[in-house]
Amino acid sequence: MHQRRKAREVALQVLYALDVQEIALQEAIDLFWTNFDAPEEARKFSSFLIEGTWSHREQINDLIGGSSENWTMARMSRVDKSLLRMAVYELLFCQDIPPKVTLNEAIDLGKVYGSENSGAFINGILDALYGKLRKKDEDQDINGISRHPEP
Repeated sequence: MHQRRKAREVALQVLYALDVQEIALQEAIDLFWTNFDAPEEARKFSSFLIEGTWSHREQINDLIGGSSENWTMARMSRVDKSLLRMAVYELLFCQDIPPKVTLNEAIDLGKVYGSENSGAFINGILDALYGKLRKKDEDQDINGISRHPEP
């Protein structure tokens, strides 16, 4: 599982770069790998997270915005925003990853790379959002609809 932590760190860095500067998705990924190296497993998982998160960011931003009382996306730090986006992508599209793992990883990375309050901030938003998603799942399961669309 150490490779997945490394992949999430890479994904955070590339998602941050995409948020900061106008650069194409593949260019940002290639630029990162031109300067850094990681095992193939970490490279694959990080690219999966980056591409998925970035391509679904509008939907993800709406979900985060709807779960963050008194905080707009514009007010959030770019590190926190990138971590939240990545975690929400995992919650929505990575059924093989237990939600508790996704939440813990995002919170831990927030404590390392964010501000002193990032861990608690990320925890609060993801906890609220995950509660809404679970409720939505329960409601949709009654009608036979799955919340997890094909990526």
